[in-house]
Amino acid sequence: MKLSLFLTTCGSIHKSLIGRTNILAPSCLKTASLNYTKWLPFAFGYPLRKLCIQATEGWHAEVLTEKEQNLLRRLYKGIVQKQRAQLAEAITLVESTHWRKKELAQILLQQVLAYHRDQECLNNGKPLAFRVGLSGPPGAGKSTFIEVFGKMLTGKGHKVSVLAVDPSSYTTGGSLMGDKTRMPELSRDMNAYIRPSPTRGTLGGVTRTTNEAILLCEGAGHDIVLVETVGVGQSEFAVANMVDMFVLLIPPAGGDELQGIKRGIIEMADLVVITKADGDLLVPARRIQAEYVSALKLLRKRSKVWKPQVMHISSRTEEGVQELWHKMTEFHKTMLASGELVVKRQKQQKVWMWNVIQESLLEYFQKNQAVRDQIPLLEKQVISGILSPGMAADILLKEFTSKN
Repeated sequence: MKLSLFLTTCGSIHKSLIGRTNILAPSCLKTASLNYTKWLPFAFGYPLRKLCIQATEGWHAEVLTEKEQNLLRRLYKGIVQKQRAQLAEAITLVESTHWRKKELAQILLQQVLAYHRDQECLNNGKPLAFRVGLSGPPGAGKSTFIEVFGKMLTGKGHKVSVLAVDPSSYTTGGSLMGDKTRMPELSRDMNAYIRPSPTRGTLGGVTRTTNEAILLCEGAGHDIVLVETVGVGQSEFAVANMVDMFVLLIPPAGGDELQGIKRGIIEMADLVVITKADGDLLVPARRIQAEYVSALKLLRKRSKVWKPQVMHISSRTEEGVQELWHKMTEFHKTMLASGELVVKRQKQQKVWMWNVIQESLLEYFQKNQAVRDQIPLLEKQVISGILSPGMAADILLKEFTSKN
């Protein structure tokens, strides 16, 4: 069964059941154009979500082996039952670049999405999890902060996921993956889950794998998802487009801070946090805080209901960490009440879709046989100065379109 048939099937089920039963559907079911997996408690004695999950399992069912079907059922069951081992295995599956595993991952993600949207419907259509992006230059103390902050949150009864975007080497493709060693206490906490994810050298890698990992973590019952990025670069822009709140962490002794941090990233920040504000660095931290307060006044507001703010904290003494959490919950409640958070997530979904399309098209283009045959010669001509890069690109694109 193809995906289009799956959507049509679920859509037909949705329309027929709404029209032929007296069951009152949740408001979010009525407003979602393609979200056909909401709970109608029972229609003709059968839950609608179960029908749609079975339709999802039917997608490619004619070619799924029994082993693959058992794998998908085991992973889905483990995720909804909040099993860490199955969550880790599922994220490994969605990070795979193997074409077959990519197909299996999309089937699993569709099932988890159906389950997750059911839970949101029971919450009056409001998001169940709070997504926070944490960024800043190397040496800002992000990992130290996340460990202290995460332990505080688990102590309050929250389930926390930490997804660390780990830049891959362009030369070897490897990545450091050091976050668990830098967060030893949090990594042992059963209410926390730390997962470093390599970018594989592409911005699309950040967007797709991290976004899908967020969905799996939320499906497994994690109500706070922290997405950490290393350094200040393009990955920060990608992460800012997949979280509810973007927090910029700044060290107090990094030289000319306002020149050292890109304006575009400051504009994305909902909260600027000066770290390491203790001992001899307390006075510099307060001075830099005042500088950022003045600088933020000159930037264009991104929200009608929230004004970016600046705070200083110390992860070593834990001073200001509780206040920071209060400020973050204030942001979350304000954005939810105004409806901006839901609109923001809807826009992010569209951005993610087009990012995946761009990544897939580039991969498809590079694998095209006609293009691959031309690439070595054209690259040599570009390197030697015979052809301009633009002309070479036009030749490849024409070759691609003529064969397709």
